[in-house]
Amino acid sequence: MVGSALLRGLLAKGYTDIVTKTRDELDLTDAVAVDHFFSSERPELVFIAAARVGGIIANNSFPADFIRENLLIQTHLIQASFKYEAKRVLFLGSSCIYPRLAEQPIKESALLSGPLEPTNRAYALAKIAGIEMCWSYNRQYYPNNRTGYLAAMPTNLYGTGDNYHPTHSHVIPGLIRRFHEAKQAGSPEVLVWGSGSPRREFMHADDMACACIHLLELQEPIWQSLIAADRNDGEAPLVNIGVGEDITIKELAALIAEIVGYEGIIRFDASKPDGTPRKLMSSEKLGRLFTGKPRPLAQGLEQTYREYCALAL
Repeated sequence: MVGSALLRGLLAKGYTDIVTKTRDELDLTDAVAVDHFFSSERPELVFIAAARVGGIIANNSFPADFIRENLLIQTHLIQASFKYEAKRVLFLGSSCIYPRLAEQPIKESALLSGPLEPTNRAYALAKIAGIEMCWSYNRQYYPNNRTGYLAAMPTNLYGTGDNYHPTHSHVIPGLIRRFHEAKQAGSPEVLVWGSGSPRREFMHADDMACACIHLLELQEPIWQSLIAADRNDGEAPLVNIGVGEDITIKELAALIAEIVGYEGIIRFDASKPDGTPRKLMSSEKLGRLFTGKPRPLAQGLEQTYREYCALAL
């Protein structure tokens, strides 16, 4: 979903020399294959969007897979970007890198300031390691090597190309599928995991892509200020990507049910894990760099449901 959104954004801005590979064509967990790809293509701008991702069930069920595969993917891509002297690299992470009970809204400075959410700790630690790799390469090699690394932490994403797996998806695609199938079957109720009380921030993937492309196009003095090799303030080369407002899972479920046209009962199973109570990220730093406005959640969900219906036919 994220890679496809970046591709659409780049094409919309007029980029033509874009190198892409499918998963079948390039295994990013294979160091030799990644090195050969970079040796052949020599990309100047690199978006590291590939990752093993999933919702709370997948994270909780396969923690070894999540930490192993993500560490391999990002290590190989960051090292190859350095070896073959890409000019700029944007490493994409996740809001789960921040402490479970971080002060809201979460600023970039909250990184490593408290314990993580246990249900996705393995994934979060892999992404934190990626941020540290970006910071470390900047400190050791930039500007002599001339490859600069910036990390972008998107909030919860949804949209075109999302994963609608019945158990391994994130909350929005999971709920869209569940309510759609319940409507089709005439089911009297839909069961939603958790209490419904956690608050989450959601951003359409295409809006995230616009912000990320803008970051990679920043003028050199601004770019250098974000990735400064030796910082006195202890701040990582990190920028949050969000919308600045959140919603409870209960409110989200009601909104999706309305968009889908499901009129049955929504029941919450409080015996299932909620995850982090709240994850609203501060977009203050992003706002100083980018003036683009994300689409309203209801508008994005309506578009996403239309796309899902087209897939489901």
